[in-house]
Amino acid sequence: MLLHLRVTVPADRSAAVHDLLADSPGVAHLAVLPGAALRPAGDLFLVDVARESADSLVDGLRDLGVDADGGIAMETVDAAVSRSAEDAEERAPGDGSDAVVWEQVVRTTATDAALSVSFLAFLTIATLLATVAIVTDSAVLVIGAMVLGPEFGPLAALAVGLVHRRRAMTRRALTTLTVGFAVAIAVTALVALLGRALGWYGPELLTQDRPATYFITHPDRWSLVVAVLAGVAGVLSLTSARSGALVGVFISVTTVPAAGAMALGLALGDAREFGEATAQLAINVAGILAAALVTLALQRAVWHRVPQATPRMQSVGHARS
Repeated sequence: MLLHLRVTVPADRSAAVHDLLADSPGVAHLAVLPGAALRPAGDLFLVDVARESADSLVDGLRDLGVDADGGIAMETVDAAVSRSAEDAEERAPGDGSDAVVWEQVVRTTATDAALSVSFLAFLTIATLLATVAIVTDSAVLVIGAMVLGPEFGPLAALAVGLVHRRRAMTRRALTTLTVGFAVAIAVTALVALLGRALGWYGPELLTQDRPATYFITHPDRWSLVVAVLAGVAGVLSLTSARSGALVGVFISVTTVPAAGAMALGLALGDAREFGEATAQLAINVAGILAAALVTLALQRAVWHRVPQATPRMQSVGHARS
């Protein structure tokens, strides 16, 4: 498992960066293009590095101030046919599938923390779909709403921001979650009111038997267990770059269905339905967040104990930003 780094280095630090990269046992391929970078000006380094070594290597580059007046770009190498790459992965500590590249995690989750029009649209559509699922008592539509909901992104960003003490990121993620659910619930409640006005359903809907969606408004101990397990799995899928596992996380938690039930409770004037759905939403969010925080903290502690695969910097000319 390799990462490709494209590093823009000011000319005055090219020698130090060259030594850092050349001496790193985790580096598989290294190319230097003197003067190739124009904005910012400097030399361009192209590096393929074992995933296990990438985090400490990025730390070393930041210690040299490369991130302040140069640049570090990372992307995953899908396949590398190279004996040098195999040797680099063998020399690197740990296993590539367990390695955490913290800067990559922070940047990825920071993007998910943004309150965007697309986030609001997806969350609102997912909540509307969940409400239709409750009205029709459709388990299939509940699953569709879970998969469509984008709420895990800002939840993960909130956990990463708290663990890494990124206050701006934490505030942004919290705002995104709060505003996102408020908008989704409000819009869905208005649409539900329209359906009630058209005579499609009435308050009696909430007292009918709903075997496929009953669980949404009846949280129990298993709601917390599932939320905790989903939070652990979600963080592991993000930090280990196994995005496919996130689909299972989305299907596991009932945050979006609970938001749909809250909107329906508001539209039909059922305070009990609204309260139970609110409790379900709160349990899921709290469970996911708590599990994510613990998982991230444990990963950070364990990975810092893994022997470094980059030379320790004895002195740096620029303070780390």
